[in-house]
Amino acid sequence: MSGFVEKPEPVQVPGLTHLHTGKVRDLYRNEAGDLVMVASDRLSAYDWVLPTEIPDKGRVLTRLSLWWFDRLSDLVPHHVLSTELPAGAPADWAGRTLVCKSLNMVPVECVARGYLTGSGLVEYDESRTVCGLALPEGLSDGSELPAPIFTPATKAAVGDHDENVSYEEVARQVGAETAALLRQTTLAVYSRARDIARERGIILADTKFEFGFESTPDGDRLVIADEVLTPDSSRFWPADQWQPGRAQPSYDKQFVRDWLTSPASGWDRKSEQPPPALPQEVVDATRAKYIEAYELLTGNTWS
Repeated sequence: MSGFVEKPEPVQVPGLTHLHTGKVRDLYRNEAGDLVMVASDRLSAYDWVLPTEIPDKGRVLTRLSLWWFDRLSDLVPHHVLSTELPAGAPADWAGRTLVCKSLNMVPVECVARGYLTGSGLVEYDESRTVCGLALPEGLSDGSELPAPIFTPATKAAVGDHDENVSYEEVARQVGAETAALLRQTTLAVYSRARDIARERGIILADTKFEFGFESTPDGDRLVIADEVLTPDSSRFWPADQWQPGRAQPSYDKQFVRDWLTSPASGWDRKSEQPPPALPQEVVDATRAKYIEAYELLTGNTWS
C-alpha cells in the first residue's frame, strides 16, 4: 500500500476545471483549453506522498524549470505559455503556476544516466546491464559511465513505482521513429545540462524528462513538458565531494529518505503503514538543499 498519506482537496477556481492531483503538481484546464500546472510543496518518498510539506519547494521547482527551459530551447521547445496567475487563483499560487500547452503526452519517463546509482546500480550488480544495456566490469556506486545512456521507464500512477524498461519495449509501445527521437533528444538535453551544471560545481548524475507532441501546420512536433532538471527529477551531486564506491552527498530529498529509514522515524518501510510526519529539522535541511541547488545552478540569490 502506498500513495497519499493525506490526499488534499483540489482548490476550486472559477474558469478552471480540476483534472488531476499528482504527487507534487495539481493540473487544471482553463476555458481556452490550456493546461494550468500548479507546483505544490508536497514531497514524495518511497512511493508515498508525505503528510509534511517543504516550504517554497514548489516555487523552487517552477523557477528552476523556467531557467532551464530558456537554456534548452534551441534543442527542444517547451510547453510553457505564460507564468501569469489565472484570475481568481489564490495568492499562494504565485510563483508556482504555469499555463502550458496541452500536448499529446508520450507515456514514457525518458531517463538519462551519466553515472551509476539507484535502480541502475541494482540491475548492474545483478547482470552488468542497465535497462538491458551492457556496461563494463568494475563500476561501483557513483561511477561515471563511459557515455550517457538512455534508460526509459514506464510512468507510474501515484503510489506505484516507475519500472525500468528496455529501449526495444519503448519502440514497441510508441513506434521506432518516436523511440529514436526520444532517445536522441533526451541524451542531447542531458549532455547540455550536464555541462552547464559541471561549470557550476555540480554533477548531474541522472535525470528524467517527459515529452509530448504538439500539432503544427508542419506536422507533430516534440515538446518537453512538466518540470525539467530540478532536484525532484534529477540527482545533483557536489562535484568536489564526488567519490565513487559510496553513496554521494546530494541536493535533493536525501535528508528525508535517510530520516524515514532511520530508527528515529519508527517507520518500517516494508509495512503497509504510512510514513510519519517529518520533524522540523529535516524540513529545514531539505528546504535548504533545494534552495542551494537553485542558487548554485542559476547564480541567483533565492528571495
